[in-house]
Amino acid sequence: MSFIEITEPSVLIRISKAYGVKMSKDELYNSSRGRWKLNKTIANNAELAIIIHKGIVREVYKIFKWQPATKDSGLNISGDFDGRFEFIGEPAPKNIREKYNKKSVKHYFVKGNSNPINYINLK
Repeated sequence: MSFIEITEPSVLIRISKAYGVKMSKDELYNSSRGRWKLNKTIANNAELAIIIHKGIVREVYKIFKWQPATKDSGLNISGDFDGRFEFIGEPAPKNIREKYNKKSVKHYFVKGNSNPINYINLK
């Protein structure tokens, strides 16, 4: 598995329990786009949401906007949504998806860090 250098302003999102290898494209999008505790000011500058499972990129989305997450967001989950956000987007262009999909990004996460969100090329 090759490591990849991410060059675009991106939010890396780890979805350990929410990922299934047989998920449809819609299921993957809906399970990965929402209910995140993050710094919205920083996330607003991201172009891409890069979805990670076990250190490997599973999908890349172009972000249109971040909005507060609610139980009415179509995410089929329950819980406290206060201070949590979801992105609205679409699959990134083919060349971007091919650049990152199935590549390792383990080097972007510090061992022992359980935070599912990581900001790359953002301040």
